[in-house]
Amino acid sequence: MNRLATNGHSGASEAVTTPKPMSGFTPVSTGMDIARPDLARKRRRKQLLYGAGALILVGVITMLLARLEPAAPRVENPWFGVVKRDQMLLQVRGNGTLVPEQIQYVQADTGGQVEQIFIQPGAVVAADTLIMELSNPELKQSAFDAEWQARSADTQLARLKVQLQSDRLAQEAALATLRADATQARLEADADATLAKAGLVPAITLKKSTAHADDLAARVAIEERRLEFFGESAKAQLAVQEAEGEKLRALRDLRHRQVENLRVRAGIEGVLTQLGDREMLQAGQRVTTGATLAKVVVPTRLKAEVRVAETQARDIALGQPATIDTRNGFVPGNVVRVDPAVQNGTVLVEIKLTGPLPRGSRPDLSVEGTIELARLDNALNVGRPVQGQPDSTVGLFRVEPDGKHAVRVPVKLGRSSVSEIEIVEGLNVGDKVILSDMSQWDGYNKVRVD
Repeated sequence: MNRLATNGHSGASEAVTTPKPMSGFTPVSTGMDIARPDLARKRRRKQLLYGAGALILVGVITMLLARLEPAAPRVENPWFGVVKRDQMLLQVRGNGTLVPEQIQYVQADTGGQVEQIFIQPGAVVAADTLIMELSNPELKQSAFDAEWQARSADTQLARLKVQLQSDRLAQEAALATLRADATQARLEADADATLAKAGLVPAITLKKSTAHADDLAARVAIEERRLEFFGESAKAQLAVQEAEGEKLRALRDLRHRQVENLRVRAGIEGVLTQLGDREMLQAGQRVTTGATLAKVVVPTRLKAEVRVAETQARDIALGQPATIDTRNGFVPGNVVRVDPAVQNGTVLVEIKLTGPLPRGSRPDLSVEGTIELARLDNALNVGRPVQGQPDSTVGLFRVEPDGKHAVRVPVKLGRSSVSEIEIVEGLNVGDKVILSDMSQWDGYNKVRVD
């Protein structure tokens, strides 16, 4: 059926065509839409399923991403080492200088003024070579006075000897006279005794003569003892005077020696290396007693003093072999002294050189010393890592079979040498490890090697 509709505003007409019903179908007109709740439920179910699937997918992806390792960083041109098993030489190394074995410090016996300097540092000297001359007028006057005091003491000693000899002779003469008198008195007493028996001499006379003889005999005994004591007293007086004379003569000799030492000599054969202590002496300069005037060394007799890190010096012992590198050759030696004190984290080791010195060797020459501690037979070892310390456990990167990656493995280290270190646990023979400094890769367990 065709219908014509008229639009009053535009005057236009629009033909509406109603489709014809299909054959056998009768349309039903209700005038409203029919509700379909089952379609809404299906739609919501699909939305929930899609959302749950999305959440599960996100969770799985997140978990997989969490399990992924970070990308291995790239290490360019590392330093490698291969683990081997053979004889390992334990050594320690230190830097130092060559120093003279014999050093002669020439010091001032007394103060004075430098009058003249005859030679300069670097000159070859003999023991009696004159280096400089000092002046000290007071010392010369003191030496003059000491000379005359010693002479006076010698004169007094000679005079005392003469005086004591004279006194002894006088005492001996008096004793001889007394002995004669005692003998005469004894003879008179004996005569009186004979006469008294005959009745010719009174008894009182006999008693007087006998008493006089006895008195003289006692006096003779006393004088003999005095003469003995005089000899001992004379020896004591002479000893006192001789001691005084020796003291004054020693003082005289000391002053003469001090005056002679104003002419400063080398004292040993060698090379003059220094004038003065800290500053070089100049003519006209005053020096005090005990001041260092010169330093003489024997250049052909040198030893090495090297400083070794205190952590490596614990196994150093006397007699251990060593090698000194003078930069112009190698000299063998032996450890002869280890300083018990630690200075600035190092220990001073003194090495006596047992071989000839290369040309150009001189005192204060910088050298490098290597000391052999022990030899380990059949030891598992590798080149010493940059961060590897003896008797510690470190993480080293071991190169994998593909040669392109390295994995960190814990390695227990043992004793160390200058360039090698003992492997206790963690590596096997043939393992290739990175020995370079890998501290910047501490946060990674795997690296890529280029």
